[in-house]
Amino acid sequence: MKRSAFSLHATRMAVLALAFGSLAGCESLNDMFASDRVNYKDTPTAPPLNVPQDLSSAPNDQKYVAPPPTVTLGGAAQRTVTPAGNATLGVPDAQDPFGMHVERDGDRRWLVVDGRSPDDVWPQLQEFWTENGFTLTTDSPSTGIMTTDWAENRANIPDDWFRRTIGRVIDFAYSSGTRDRFRVLVSRGPDGQTDISVTHNAMEEVLTGQDKTGSKWVERPRDPALEAAFLAKIMQKFGLTDAQSKQLLTDARPSTAGVKIAAGPDGTTLDLPEAFDTAWLRVGLALDRTNFTVDNRDREKGLYFVRYADSMQELKGDGLLGKLFYNPKKASKDQGPEYVVAVRSTGNSTQVAVVDQTGRIDTSSDAQRIVSALHAQLN
Repeated sequence: MKRSAFSLHATRMAVLALAFGSLAGCESLNDMFASDRVNYKDTPTAPPLNVPQDLSSAPNDQKYVAPPPTVTLGGAAQRTVTPAGNATLGVPDAQDPFGMHVERDGDRRWLVVDGRSPDDVWPQLQEFWTENGFTLTTDSPSTGIMTTDWAENRANIPDDWFRRTIGRVIDFAYSSGTRDRFRVLVSRGPDGQTDISVTHNAMEEVLTGQDKTGSKWVERPRDPALEAAFLAKIMQKFGLTDAQSKQLLTDARPSTAGVKIAAGPDGTTLDLPEAFDTAWLRVGLALDRTNFTVDNRDREKGLYFVRYADSMQELKGDGLLGKLFYNPKKASKDQGPEYVVAVRSTGNSTQVAVVDQTGRIDTSSDAQRIVSALHAQLN
């Protein structure tokens, strides 16, 4: 007899509970799993998957009058009250009455916070992910990289009559069969701005075998709507209303320039007809859209340190079983080599190339594949 996805997950949870019964002693199931619980599973305010298109325009008074500043508790960055009544983290002006705006490149959007440094916004971003039920696995202000753990969006589980009644007793056995993770890149922009991007990664558990009694995890495409939803929530954390944040997403300013690929005697490079500040951000966003993840970066030297991202191995490190059986030292050896992507200013344009340890253009086939992937994403 074929088993459903619910039966598969329920059986696993029952076996797991029995296996750990002797270790738990008098503890209840809730106590046993409390340390491994992800709030993203239980929160009733999970982000919507779509941003409404029929939004009314937020009232924007282009005549900015300097209002009195306010300071939040704990010595956080100073906020300013706008003519619309928002205590915004950004610094408003005539072009950005809310102190921030959104720019886009294709289906990617990022937030630009005016008059603030990455150090000003970092504590607010830390609070944001904690409030939304995530644990940060990477929290590196020096590199501007922030990564959440893999978490389950319980809002994806159908709320049918069985779950609302009998299912509440064994709600822990339900699973959406999906896991989400988010990466944030925080970069210093021109004119004292800070650029914030959110990238979504996803995995899905699918049933396998003729009788559907087994399962395996596979990658799912990133969800631009979910990225936009979290970007809207960040804007709300920074002082905007729900309607205002969604309006800024709708009014995102295009920031796109054509990218040319140049094959020379020393190797293949990319030429971006824009200044370093813009090119640096776009390359970081493009890398996040490929199967390579940014481990580190040095903006002063214009270097991104990347490796091939094996989401399956990373997912194994999260959750109860991962914490018990996953060997991070062994996994790090299996992640493959690290590559260096160099972003170099050439006057009014910027050159992008994969380089070796000596700084010369890497001509290996793997390096050229990275260049090709970046070219596809940047165009």
